[in-house]
Amino acid sequence: MKKKVVLAYSGGLDTSCCVRWLQDKGFEVVCFSANLGSEFSPEELKKKAKQSGISKIYVMDLQKEFAQEYILRALKANAVYESKYALSTALGRPLIAKYLVDIAHREKADYVAHGCSGKGNDQVRIDTTVKILDPKLKIIAPLRVWKLTSRESEIAYAKEKKIPVSATKEKIYSIDRNIWGISIEGGMMEDLNNAPDEAAYVLTKSMEKTPAKAGFVEIEFYKGAPVKINAKKKGLLEIIEILNKIGGKHCIGRSDLIEDRTVGIKSREIYEAPAAWILIRAHQELESVVLDKDTLSFKEIVALKYAQLAYQGLWFSRLKKSLDAFVELTQERVTGSIKMKLFKGSISAASRKAKYPLYKKELATYGEKDQFNRQDAKGFIEIFSLPYREK
Repeated sequence: MKKKVVLAYSGGLDTSCCVRWLQDKGFEVVCFSANLGSEFSPEELKKKAKQSGISKIYVMDLQKEFAQEYILRALKANAVYESKYALSTALGRPLIAKYLVDIAHREKADYVAHGCSGKGNDQVRIDTTVKILDPKLKIIAPLRVWKLTSRESEIAYAKEKKIPVSATKEKIYSIDRNIWGISIEGGMMEDLNNAPDEAAYVLTKSMEKTPAKAGFVEIEFYKGAPVKINAKKKGLLEIIEILNKIGGKHCIGRSDLIEDRTVGIKSREIYEAPAAWILIRAHQELESVVLDKDTLSFKEIVALKYAQLAYQGLWFSRLKKSLDAFVELTQERVTGSIKMKLFKGSISAASRKAKYPLYKKELATYGEKDQFNRQDAKGFIEIFSLPYREK
């Protein structure tokens, strides 16, 4: 009886080669494909799987779960890795791994497999999640052990084995897309002397092609969650889709990052995430109006740790769940609307409205209606400065 393995399958170069490699090793391969917002067609995936000799494939649309249970939590935390990465790919991997485990249980398979590279972050994210959820499952990562050491050699292998793939030596960079953003790496961008390849961008127009006038978009939040866009009630998934289009028009959300990978090396990553950056900035602006200074400053520390945990694949760790509880408590009064101005790659707040504002105009104003008692300031400063006096 053949050993059964459930493979996380995207239909791309790596996983297409993985199918044949696992089959040659004597495995019965069951494929699982998750739609998190990429452009793949379920019919095309099933066709590719059939051409590869796969008898069974699960194709699941997980966009709503991804938005509500992963993206929204990260948004409430304002999670951004190394100031430039909104964690699009990183947030999707624990969800994929969770279903990989579920399907392995359903199929009574002792093995799961993936096409992650042997020096990337995704292998850490998927392996760690699997080990947390079911440490008894055995994990196979062909890219860590096979002799195909480059994308060029994989393309040659696919050609030799007559595996249908779309990658070519002319377009060698790797692209991963979901609703929260796009990750682009490899090829000519590995040379730090090269500017990002304009042809690689999918969601955003180049700066030269953006409108000469600014665009405006108003986002309404309820307890930290986006619920309306331009006064129209929408689901989170639809809000993200709309903002990706609006932001892309104004070249919002591009990042060029020299990134510290979990495995210890630095890599260059190019990201597109228009909706993510608009929502994160709008959410931060609303929080600045309604949260007290100690909560705000501590939440910045939490955001850094939260991003690190998500980046490293520790989504189901106890610490991350504990941070979720803290973040959720901070969102009780994060209700209101923020109008954002979008212009040639920049984002700024045009107006702020909050249901529970801590900002009081009568205290902040320098006009005639000022109600701040200046006489209190002298005593406050005397006490505040006491610990810092050396003489």
